[in-house]
Amino acid sequence: MMLRVRTILAMCLPLAAATAVHAQSRHDSNAPLDVASDHIELLDRANRVMLTGNVKITQAEMTLTAARVTVSYTGQIQQGSPEVSRLDAAGGVTVVRPEQSAQAQYAVYDLNKRVITMIGAVTLKQGPNTVNGGRLTINLDTGRATIDGSGVGGGAPGATESRGGRVTGHFSVPKRTTPAPEPSPTPQ
Repeated sequence: MMLRVRTILAMCLPLAAATAVHAQSRHDSNAPLDVASDHIELLDRANRVMLTGNVKITQAEMTLTAARVTVSYTGQIQQGSPEVSRLDAAGGVTVVRPEQSAQAQYAVYDLNKRVITMIGAVTLKQGPNTVNGGRLTINLDTGRATIDGSGVGGGAPGATESRGGRVTGHFSVPKRTTPAPEPSPTPQ
């Protein structure tokens, strides 16, 4: 029995290492945001800017694209610009970082916490590896990405949170240069 437990552990440890998303260098959340869209509407009294149509926001080496984004700011001015606190993105959201990309229906980037949360039909890709789930959280300080099965179902506005979702993945296995060991004879 102990040998079987060790064998299972030996098989699971490489898979667990493969599923952990490679920690990336720390993202500079203080870098300026470069925005582009088909339409920009300033809602100054609400401390918001609405970006619609082919929205593209770049910060340092990270790019977010979506159909629409609401930029919320605090009303405080830092170096001549309003202090942005949050981005709410909807409609085919994609976040691309060096060596990693994620897609979902919705995303929230909390600049103060330095966390991006993506919800609804999430796909995270890194090289040939892919993980799918309902919700993805990326900590930009640590580079750690966590994906789970919960999230928004159906993709319709006002859709409810699904429960008991699953996470699925496809992971490449490096080509082995040494032949597999011969199986040991089973005691009878």
